[in-house]
Amino acid sequence: MGSLGKDAAAAAERVVLAVNSARHEAAGVDPSTTLLEFLRTRTPVRGPKLGCGEGGCGACVVLISKYNPATDEVTEHSASSCLTLVGSLNHCSVTTSEGIGNTRHGYHPVQQRLAGFHASQCGFCTPGMCMSIFSALVKADKPDGPAPPTGFSKLTCSEAEHAVSGNLCRCTGYRPILDTCKSFAADVDLEDLGLNSFWKKGTDRADVGKLPEYSSGAVCTFPEFLKSEIKGQMNDIPAAIAGQDGWYHPKSIEELHSLFDSNWFDENSVKIVASNTGAGVYKDQDLYDKYIDIQGIPELSVIDRSSKGLEIGAAVSISKVIEVFSDGTPVFTKIAGHLSKVASPFVRNTATVGGNVIMAQRLQFPSDIATVLLAAGSTVTVQTASKMLRLTMEEFLEQPPCDAKTILLSIFVPDWGSDNVIFETSRASPRPFGNAVSFVNSAFLARTSGQLVIEDICLAFGAYGVDHATRARKVEEFLKGKSVSAAVILEAVQLLKDVISPSEGTTHPEYRVSLAVSFLFSFLSSLGNNLNEPANAIAPNGSCANGPEKHGTVGSDDLPVRSRQELVFSDEYKPVGKPITKAGAELQASGEAMYVDDIPAPKDCLYGAFMYSTHPHAHVKSVNFRSSLASEKVITVISAKDIPVGGKNVGSGFRMLGEEALFGDPVSEFAGQNIGIVIAETQKYAYMAAKQAVIDYSTENLEPPILTIEDAIQHNSYFQTPPFLAPRPVGDIDQGMSQADHKILSGEVKLESQYYFYMETQTALAIPDEDNCITIYSSTQLPEITQNVVADCLGIPYHNVRIITRRVGGGFGGKGLKGTHVACACAVAAFKLQRPVRMYLDRKTDMIMAGGRHPMKVKYSVGFKSDGTLTALLVDLGINAGISPDLSPLMPGHTISSLKKYNWGALAFDIKLCKTNVSSKSAVRAPGDVQGSFIAEAIIEHVASALGADTNAVRRKNLHSVESLRTFYGDAAGDAPTYSLIDIFDKLASSPEYRSRAEAVERFNGGSRWKKRGISCVPITYEVTLRPTPGKVSILNDGSIAVEVGGVELGQGLYTKVKQMTAFGLRELCPDADGLLDKVRVIQADTLSLIQGSFTGGSTTSESSCEAVRQSCAVLVERLKPIKEGLEAKSGAAAPWSALIAQAKMASVNLSAHAYWKPDPAFVKYINYGAAVSEVEIDVLTGATTILRSDLVYDCGQSLNPAVDLGQVEGAFVQGVGFFTNEDYATNADGLVVNDGTWTYKIPTVDTIPKQFNVELINSARDQKRVLSSKASGEPPLLLAASVHCAMREAIRAARKEFKANSPLTFQMDVPATMADVKELCGLDVVERHLQSLTSAAASAAV
Repeated sequence: MGSLGKDAAAAAERVVLAVNSARHEAAGVDPSTTLLEFLRTRTPVRGPKLGCGEGGCGACVVLISKYNPATDEVTEHSASSCLTLVGSLNHCSVTTSEGIGNTRHGYHPVQQRLAGFHASQCGFCTPGMCMSIFSALVKADKPDGPAPPTGFSKLTCSEAEHAVSGNLCRCTGYRPILDTCKSFAADVDLEDLGLNSFWKKGTDRADVGKLPEYSSGAVCTFPEFLKSEIKGQMNDIPAAIAGQDGWYHPKSIEELHSLFDSNWFDENSVKIVASNTGAGVYKDQDLYDKYIDIQGIPELSVIDRSSKGLEIGAAVSISKVIEVFSDGTPVFTKIAGHLSKVASPFVRNTATVGGNVIMAQRLQFPSDIATVLLAAGSTVTVQTASKMLRLTMEEFLEQPPCDAKTILLSIFVPDWGSDNVIFETSRASPRPFGNAVSFVNSAFLARTSGQLVIEDICLAFGAYGVDHATRARKVEEFLKGKSVSAAVILEAVQLLKDVISPSEGTTHPEYRVSLAVSFLFSFLSSLGNNLNEPANAIAPNGSCANGPEKHGTVGSDDLPVRSRQELVFSDEYKPVGKPITKAGAELQASGEAMYVDDIPAPKDCLYGAFMYSTHPHAHVKSVNFRSSLASEKVITVISAKDIPVGGKNVGSGFRMLGEEALFGDPVSEFAGQNIGIVIAETQKYAYMAAKQAVIDYSTENLEPPILTIEDAIQHNSYFQTPPFLAPRPVGDIDQGMSQADHKILSGEVKLESQYYFYMETQTALAIPDEDNCITIYSSTQLPEITQNVVADCLGIPYHNVRIITRRVGGGFGGKGLKGTHVACACAVAAFKLQRPVRMYLDRKTDMIMAGGRHPMKVKYSVGFKSDGTLTALLVDLGINAGISPDLSPLMPGHTISSLKKYNWGALAFDIKLCKTNVSSKSAVRAPGDVQGSFIAEAIIEHVASALGADTNAVRRKNLHSVESLRTFYGDAAGDAPTYSLIDIFDKLASSPEYRSRAEAVERFNGGSRWKKRGISCVPITYEVTLRPTPGKVSILNDGSIAVEVGGVELGQGLYTKVKQMTAFGLRELCPDADGLLDKVRVIQADTLSLIQGSFTGGSTTSESSCEAVRQSCAVLVERLKPIKEGLEAKSGAAAPWSALIAQAKMASVNLSAHAYWKPDPAFVKYINYGAAVSEVEIDVLTGATTILRSDLVYDCGQSLNPAVDLGQVEGAFVQGVGFFTNEDYATNADGLVVNDGTWTYKIPTVDTIPKQFNVELINSARDQKRVLSSKASGEPPLLLAASVHCAMREAIRAARKEFKANSPLTFQMDVPATMADVKELCGLDVVERHLQSLTSAAASAAV
C-alpha cells in the first residue's frame, strides 16, 4: 500500500465525531470508553450526567445524528451516552443540552419552557429531560405532512407525555415537566397547563405567543464540515477492519469470521457489540481491550417485507422494528405495541432486536421480545463457526447457550393475515409505559373456526423465573378443537399451573403463577361464547365511569395527566411572595450548572472507588485482586492504616449522637461497609478495579449477625435515645383503656425502608493544600459537619479543612451524614498521596452503602367508644437503626409527633431503637414522620372496620380541638387561629363533591368485577423545628450583591427565596425591588467564609436563611439610609442605586453585613397542616394500581414563593407515593441490598403519578412569630401520599367482598404495597374461584 493509502487507512482508524458542531477526534482513548466518559473528560461538555450507568434514568441522554452521503439525508435519535461506546460513533454528530442553547448564544425554547413551567428543582436530571424533549420534537417535525400551527410542533399530547417516559426525576413529581412537553403539542389546550411564568393563571389568557417561540430546524444537528469530510472519504481505499484503537469493524460475515479465527481472539478480552445496551443489564466485570462492531455487516441490517412475512436483521434497532411492524397486519401492530413498552425511547433507539433475543438465549434475560416472537411463530437464522442454521424461535431458545462466535443474523416473523386469527400480548410490570422488566409476560396466538372453535393455538410465557420464554404445550394440546367455556378455561388454568413453575430463588413465585393464570383467562375469555365476560372485562386496562365494563373504553393507564393549582399571591412583601422562576433553572436545563463532578479535574487527579464487605459480621483477613485487565489499573489501595497519626477511623458523626467508622477494620460490621478505597487514574478504572477485589473473611470468635428488629429485641441490642429527644406520653393509658367500649389488643403493621434515589450519587473532590490544609468540594447537606468530621479523621484543626458546596443534585437527607464518608475517603487518600482525589459513586455502590429510611415494626392496642371516639393507644415500636446511631435517636420523637395528629385520649409507647448489622439508617425526607402518620391511619382504619363505620367519620371525630392539640403538642400548637386542619379536612372530606365521588366509586365497583376503585382522605400534622442560621449580604462596588447563607441549594429553591428576601430587605434603599433581584447572586457554601452553617434539612432552612438575610439587610439599610437621604436632599429626586453605592464607598461605609439569626426560645417549633384525597383503581388480575386522582390541600402560610412551594408539595407527594407503593428495598439473607439499580428499584415515573393531580396552597392566619408568616413545604406533603395507600386498601376491600366471601375485610396491609402485595390481598386464586362459580352455575342450570 502506498503512503496515500496508509494515510487514508490511518485517518479511517481514528474516530472523528462532531460534538455540538465542533470537531473532535477520539484518539488515544481506552477502547471501552463510553460516549459519556468521552464527553465529560475530553470535551468541554458537562450537560449529560452519570445517573445510573444502566440506561435506566435518562440523565445522560444526547441526540446522535448520522449522515448518509448517498441520499444526502440526516437521521437523528436520542441515546444513552452512558452505554454508547465512542468507538462506534465514527462520523456521527452528537448534540447535548449545551448544543441546543446556552448562556452565550441564548437558550432554546425547551430550556426556557422547562424553567418557565417550574420544571427544574435540583436540576441534575434536567439536561437529560431537555434532550429527550428535544429529540421527540426532532422526530415529530420531519418535513413530511402538514405543518403544525405557528409556535407548536407536530407532537401530540400523548406523544409528548411519552417523550420523557424513560427519564427519572426525584424532585418535581413530573407534572410541570409534562406541562413543558405538552406546551409544544399541536393538540394541547394551553389553558390546561399548570402554573408558569408566561401568563398568570386565572387572569391572563393562555396564548402560544407568550411562550418562548419554537420553530423546527433551528438547531443544526449535523455540521456541514462533517458532511464534507464523509463525502471526501467516499472514494478512499476501504479501511482495514482492524484499527489501532482496539476497535474492529468487519463489513461482512466473512470478515467477522476471519477475526474469530485470529490468534488474538479471546472472548474474555474481546467484546462483540452492536449497540452495547446490554451492558446496562449485564455489567462488564472487567475491561475489554478489543471490540468488534458488527453494525456494518449488511446482512444484520436487512428489512425485507414479503407476502410471507417480515425478515428483520438482528442489528436493527427496536425502535425501527416498532416502526416497521406498526404498518402491518393486526399481529404485526400488536407486536409493535408490545415492543413500545420495552425499555425506554432512548434505549430502544439503539438497542437491537437481535441483541435482546441473544441475551434471552445466552444469559436468561427475561425478554418480552423473545416471548412475543415465540408466539408469533418466528424463525431465526444463525451463523455458527461452521454453518448457517434456520431454527424456530422455540428451538433456538432451547439450545445450549450460544458461544461468542455464534451470530444471530436475522429473525423472520410470518404474516398471519387477519382472518380468524387472534393475537394478544400481556405484561405486568411496575410501570405501564415500560422501562421495567415484567414479572410475567405472555403472548397468545389462536386460529378459530367460524363457530369459535380453537383450531390451533400458541401460548407463550416468559420472565416468570424460567431460563427463557416457553410454550405451554400441554395447555395448547388440551385446547385444540375445543369451544371455550368456563369449564374449559378452568381446566386449562389448572393445567397451566403445573406448567408455570418459577425456579428456586425467584421473587414472588406464587404471584407470577397467578399472573400467568390471569393472562390466559383474559385471552380465553375473549374467545368464549356466552361467558358474559366481555373481552374488556378481564383485559388489564378496562375501565368505565359508572357502569359495567364495556369493550373499547380508554384504559386508566392511558388517561392523560391533568392538573389544577390554586394558589394565593400577595404583593405585601414584594418580591417575596411572587412565584418567580427558580434561580438558575435555565442554567440547569442547558447543562451549564456546575455540580461537584462537573468541576474540571485538577492536574494529577486520581480517582477512588469503595470496596465493600459482602458479609454482615466478619474479620477481614485479606484483600487481593484477581488477575485481570482492570486490576492492572490499580495504583494503590487506601485503608484504615493510611489514616494519619493523630487522626481516627471516623466517617460520620453528629454531636451527642455518635459516630460511624470510615473503614470496617479489623471487623466488617455490616454487608456494604467500606473495606478500602481503590485508587486509579480514571473513575472507570477505579470502578472496574474495585470489582476485582477478593476479600477473605473469617467469623471465628464472632457472634452471629443481628439483622432484624426481632433479632435485636431477642439479644437486647439497642441504642439509647437521649432524654432531651425522647417523646413524652400523654394522659393515663390505664384510665383511657378502662373508658373504652371496645378494644383492639393485637394490631400490627410493618414498614420497610426506602432509598433516597437522589439523581447525583455521593461525590467529592479533595485537593491537598499547603501546611496540612485541604479543600474539599462536596455534594453535602452538612458542610460544617463534614468539615468537622474530615478534620477529626485527619487529626488536623478545623480551620485546615475547607468544604465548598455550590449545589447538590438531590439530597432528601441522603447527602447528610452518608455524604461525609465520601468526603473523608477522598481526604484520607489525598492526604496520603498528596494528589487530588475525587470519587463519584456508581449507583450500585451508592445504593448498597446509603442506608435509607428506617424500617419499623409496630404492634398496637387501642381503646375506643362505640361512636368511634378514641380513648387510649398503646404502641410497641421497633425501629431498625442499623450499625451506628447516625440520626436514629431523632426517630422516636418524629414518629410519635406525627402519630399525635389524632386525639387518642391517652397515648403511651415503648420504643426500641434497634442496633443491627445492616447499613445505618438515616434521615430520609420526612424521617419518622411519614411512618408515624401512616401508623395512625392504619389504626384508624382498623377501628373503623371493627365498628363497621365510615373511616372518614372516625377520622373527623378524632381530629384535635384547640385544647387537645395543646395537650399533645404543647407550645408548638401555636395560637388558635393558626390551627387550620379541621377546615382543610372538612373542605375535602365533607364536601358534596367527595360524597358524589364516593358514590361513583361504589357504583363502579358494583358494575366492575376485575377493576376496583377506592377513595380516601388523609389529614396530616407535621411539627418542624427552627434552628439558628447565619447570613451575610455584601454589596460590591458596581451595586451587585453577593449573599451567603448557611443553607445549601438542594433543588428546594432556597437560593431563590433568599434572592427575593434580599431584594425585599433592601427595598427602602431601592424602591425597584424587582430590579434588585437581577443584581443578587447567592454564592456557594464555604465553611471558612461563613461559619456555623449547621445543616440543611428539616424543611426550615429556607425560612431561617431568609430571616438571617433580612437581618443582614436591615443592618445595611441602617448604614446606607443617611447617605440616601443626603443624596436626595441635594438632588431633590430619588437616589439611583448605583449613585448610592458609589457615594457609600467614597464615605468608607462597610457594605457587608453578617447576621446570626436565632429563633425566639418561646417559638422554636410550629405545626404544618394538610390533607389529601386520593382515588385509585386496582387491577384485580395483576395487582397494578392506577392513581386516578389526588387532591392536595396544604397550609403553606404566607408563601415566600408559591411556585417553589408548589413544586415542593408535588415532588414530596410523588416521592411518598413511591414509598407507599412500588419502591421495594430488598436485601439478601446477609442484609446486603439486592435491589441495587434502576433495573430492580423502581421510583415513580411520568406514568405512575396521579392522572388528575390537583394542589391547593392555602394561606392560613398570619403569625408574626414565623418568618413573614411563612411555613415549611419541603417534607410535610410527603405524608399526604398515605392517602394513596388508604385508597388502595378500600379498593382491595371491595375486591375481597366480591371474591372472598369468607375473608375478613379487616386485614394487615404493610408498606410498600407492591403489585404482588395487592394481588395477594385481593386473592391469588380469584380467577379459579370465579371460574368454579361459573362452572357450578352452568351445571346447576343444566340440571
